[in-house]
Amino acid sequence: MIRQSITFTEPNNKWLKAQMNTKEYSSKSELVNDLIRQARKQQVQIDWLKTKLERAENSGYTTDSKDQILSQSKYLLND
Repeated sequence: MIRQSITFTEPNNKWLKAQMNTKEYSSKSELVNDLIRQARKQQVQIDWLKTKLERAENSGYTTDSKDQILSQSKYLLND
């Protein structure tokens, strides 16, 4: 692992401390890494949705049924 030093604003530091008090995370590093993982996963979902929207806009219509689109969306969100 790479060790780095980062600085937090006072409100962010208070929030991090409050999260630590829940005992869900054993360190700020663990919490920050989890937040980054969540942001990366969310970005994948956003990119997927943008791609689908761009394809739909460029093609005019999609051949996927409403149920297929919903199923794909649920799968991605649970992935």
